[in-house]
Amino acid sequence: MADAPQIATLEDLTPGELLRQARIRHELSQEQLAIRAGTTQSAIARIERDRVSPSIKTLTSLFQAMEEDFIFGSRRRDWGVDLTLNQKNFGFTPTQRLERGLGFSDVVREIQGETLAKRAA
Repeated sequence: MADAPQIATLEDLTPGELLRQARIRHELSQEQLAIRAGTTQSAIARIERDRVSPSIKTLTSLFQAMEEDFIFGSRRRDWGVDLTLNQKNFGFTPTQRLERGLGFSDVVREIQGETLAKRAA
């Protein structure tokens, strides 16, 4: 059975690859896109071959020429940490935090011991 083809995620694409995919999706040649965007075919080719790194403004204008919106932004990264618990822990004294940490490590060791006992049985 053949391996399934890998599908690139947006993060894996270069700006040139992203532009090329959109241009092909719209069935436009590099020259046609260049005319719409008021630039040259060679400029489009350089971007698509990743010979130059276009600005966000340039990419926005090229995508608008294809009647698409180029959306670029950022968002807060989710590290999987409950920040409310961190804030609550800051309310404890250093001694209380240490006691809580030691209590947690006791629980972990107990669980690990039970797991090892089950494996041995």
